[in-house]
Amino acid sequence: GPALPPYEPLSEGLDMEGLPPSTVVMVDPHPQPPPRDHLLWSLCTMLYGNICCLGFMALTFSVKSRDRKVLKDYSGALSYGSTSKYLNIAALLLNIFLLILIIALIATGTIIVSNRFKPNQEHPFGPT
Repeated sequence: GPALPPYEPLSEGLDMEGLPPSTVVMVDPHPQPPPRDHLLWSLCTMLYGNICCLGFMALTFSVKSRDRKVLKDYSGALSYGSTSKYLNIAALLLNIFLLILIIALIATGTIIVSNRFKPNQEHPFGPT
């Protein structure tokens, strides 16, 4: 038999202008949560581990990310937030490295903490 056309033919007496306009509504089943700005982490990094000013820079990018979020610019907020995250990670790794280095130098005796805590040393201001 003859091959069927790949489309449905219009009914007699109907043309394209007579059809009701179709409306497509996109429904996102899982709305994306707003990107994280890591503000609290940046604040702690700045207060407790502001090595090479990385904590201050992370805090700056966190505030920029929060501003972008308020303006509903989620791509900008994501960009600033990820920069803040990487600055926080860099500061954390540098702090851990420095802490391990100081502990190692104290353990090997390169850094002598203080001689004041040795028991059998005379008091510098005479006998007690």
